[in-house]
Amino acid sequence: MNRISVLLLTGLLSSAGNAWAEDASCAKVKLGDPGWSDIAVTNGIASFLLEGLGYQTQSQTLAVPIIYAGLQKGQIDVFLGNWMPAQQSNYDKFVASGEVDQLAQNLDGTEYTLAVPTYAYEAGVNTFADLDKHADKFDRKLYGIASGSPANESIRQMIAADEFGLGDWTLVESSEQAMLVQVGRAVKREQFVVFLGWTPHPMNVQYDMNYLRGGEKYFGASGQVNTLARKGYAQQCPNAGKLLSNLKFTQEMENSIMDRVLSKQASNDAAIKAWLQANPQVLDAWLDGVTTRDGGDGLAAVKARL
Repeated sequence: MNRISVLLLTGLLSSAGNAWAEDASCAKVKLGDPGWSDIAVTNGIASFLLEGLGYQTQSQTLAVPIIYAGLQKGQIDVFLGNWMPAQQSNYDKFVASGEVDQLAQNLDGTEYTLAVPTYAYEAGVNTFADLDKHADKFDRKLYGIASGSPANESIRQMIAADEFGLGDWTLVESSEQAMLVQVGRAVKREQFVVFLGWTPHPMNVQYDMNYLRGGEKYFGASGQVNTLARKGYAQQCPNAGKLLSNLKFTQEMENSIMDRVLSKQASNDAAIKAWLQANPQVLDAWLDGVTTRDGGDGLAAVKARL
């Protein structure tokens, strides 16, 4: 090959973007999924975009501690659900220590703490310290989500320390869906119920509810959600890494999609596609500097799927 041919080939490869420099193992992107409605939406968006660019995706439904261990061991590529400060202990152990990479902050202004229906709030349950004053009405039960979740562990710590007089209360662990069924049942009967609430989530629209104050030691105040990746992922897979670093969501976006899914108006995939069809302008920022896996026009490829 003569010098001119080499220069031409080098130029072509350079113009093809990051994707051509990726390792073959980047063809499949493995996403961690703790089984939460909001992460089903963000994973679904990421999967739609990645598949439009020529990647394969695989969502693995696992408990949060196992997702972090999977990132550490390289068994999971990306986790879009690092809720902070609720996952502070996991963050300190894996991210701050340098064993797992943080790619971006994908959402801010979140809330994640205990909540009660408005009728309980108006009856005087405004703070964590108010719960035990009405213990009998709550049957001394705190409703959480799946076993192993950081929020459940925070509740366990409160009970173990008899914080706010909750030492004789019981944590009821279940899935997000089962917890909300219990909340819905209590609301219909106007019974007192305290549960783990967060935003974004359609529960904030479905139920007239209020968040309790005073638990910042355990749940923090307003927070954010980060995108994490196994160590070195963005360097090994720069094109996919660029896309995942670009992803920024809004509470309105997530609530809108989740509401359609939870009200059974559409499947998760159909609700995501419908939202993107109605809001295609978000693709410009998400796909900025991103190509298809073979070096083509990434924005055009994804828009073609709409």
